[in-house]
Amino acid sequence: MVRDTGAEALARLAGERVDHRFKGLPPDAAGLTVAELAAQRRNLFTGGFTTPVLALSAERLEHNLALMETYAARHGLAFAPHGKTSMAPQLFHRQIGHGAWGITLAVPHQVWVARAFGVRRIFLANQLVDPAALRRVAADLAADPGFRFVCYADSVRGVELMDAALRGSARPVDVVVELAAGEGARTGARTEAQCAAVAEAVAATRTLRLVGVAGYEGEVPRADPERVRAYLRRLTALAAAFDGAGRFAGTDEIVVSAGGSAWFDTVADVLAELPELSRPALKLLRSGAYVSHDDGHYRRLTPFTRVPQEGALESALRLWAQVVSRPCSEQAFANAGKRDASHDLDPPCAQVVRRDGAERPAAGISVTGLSDQHTWLRTAPEADVEVGDWIGFGLSHPCTAFDKWQLIPLVAADGTVVDYIRTFF
Repeated sequence: MVRDTGAEALARLAGERVDHRFKGLPPDAAGLTVAELAAQRRNLFTGGFTTPVLALSAERLEHNLALMETYAARHGLAFAPHGKTSMAPQLFHRQIGHGAWGITLAVPHQVWVARAFGVRRIFLANQLVDPAALRRVAADLAADPGFRFVCYADSVRGVELMDAALRGSARPVDVVVELAAGEGARTGARTEAQCAAVAEAVAATRTLRLVGVAGYEGEVPRADPERVRAYLRRLTALAAAFDGAGRFAGTDEIVVSAGGSAWFDTVADVLAELPELSRPALKLLRSGAYVSHDDGHYRRLTPFTRVPQEGALESALRLWAQVVSRPCSEQAFANAGKRDASHDLDPPCAQVVRRDGAERPAAGISVTGLSDQHTWLRTAPEADVEVGDWIGFGLSHPCTAFDKWQLIPLVAADGTVVDYIRTFF
């Protein structure tokens, strides 16, 4: 079945009923549709929301979407942001509306979500060798002439498995050879000779079509600008060598793709050096964490810090929790924990305290640990915090924040909840 643009599927999300599945929403909203609740434009702090609750800033989200749209255009890049950061179809379509070529994903389930919501271009940053998943992709390609799907190939064995599963398919599956970021890095063929062997294996099939090369510079061992740049130049040299050898004869454009969220400035610089190829180059950037940014990992590593004239991303997520225990003057506990906050790289950081409608900086409050449902807080003498206060926490690594919340309030600067973002993990 050929899918529509996703508008109908997104509309069905608005018709979902609010119930026990969704954390932090007002108890008296149970039974309303998401659209009905959004239309009430409740205030996050006075409208009955319960803690913990994750909020996404409407203004900061829009700022980040617009900033990356202009960045990609300025540097002549196509953009396929990694959707696994949010797994939120509403955000997929917001990104596409801001000029994204398509969406990058990692595993079959994520592809099915994107397809269910009308995404027409998908870059799978993984080698796909599951027969059932390959047959589903082949069926989608056969049913929808407008569907574009590209995935990695990083081994001869992988190519053989893909070919076996796809025999008899109506359309070939497009693949890019993945060049590993170095010894000890993650996936990918480790050497140019191994990449060539993978390309030759693809050429020997009728089920696959070689359309480019790709990699992930975020896995460069002991990454620094010089090492990342050297790896990316290997990638562009591989594209040029494959092109010179006539390996892209069956495609109208050559895909050259890289770009996590930590080094996309270097990706832009090196892809700008790509020599002219025999066909137009689709220089495809895949950074995804920009959509919400964060207050830890990516704030330290953002390329916009290294190149401030390009602009600045803004942290768009904040987790609100309530102080539920103050056992002594040096300690307090809030009612959010590992089930609610990303914590794989950095702990949450206390930013603001709300009491009686007034908000102030969380001076003297630091996070010392997380239990399943508690945040451990150390309180210095200057900390003004009481049981019942709300504390707003900044989060690190958005990739593990969205997955803990199925329905996230989209909140304007004055606290008005203007929409709800549905996630699928």
